[in-house]
Amino acid sequence: MAADSNRPIEVIRKRTDFLTANRGKRFATPNFVLLAHRRRDNHAVSADTVRYGITVTKKIGNAVARNRLKRRFRALLAQTLPAYGIAGVDHILIGRKTDKEADFAAIKADLEKGLTYLAKKLGEKC
Repeated sequence: MAADSNRPIEVIRKRTDFLTANRGKRFATPNFVLLAHRRRDNHAVSADTVRYGITVTKKIGNAVARNRLKRRFRALLAQTLPAYGIAGVDHILIGRKTDKEADFAAIKADLEKGLTYLAKKLGEKC
């Protein structure tokens, strides 16, 4: 586990932060792609803050399907980031189109596995 449960968690809202995170490490599953990018030392956000962003494109489906996927991702991140989030890193979750909707527990297991993998890639202790 890379982060304490009392670390602040913020939402990424600026497009430039999403574009910067695209240069980071990635972990792909059939349901999503997880990006992790360490913020530079002089970034405006403090180094102990865990940040996340969610991207769901129109390829996923109509607005109802996209909003449902975003709600699921928010719930997953709320449960997972306090324990597995990496401090000083921006996490981006990009939705992928699948034939059938995956089980919540299976996606959560993939997300935990991905966060652990990316923590090792970024040099964090787990």
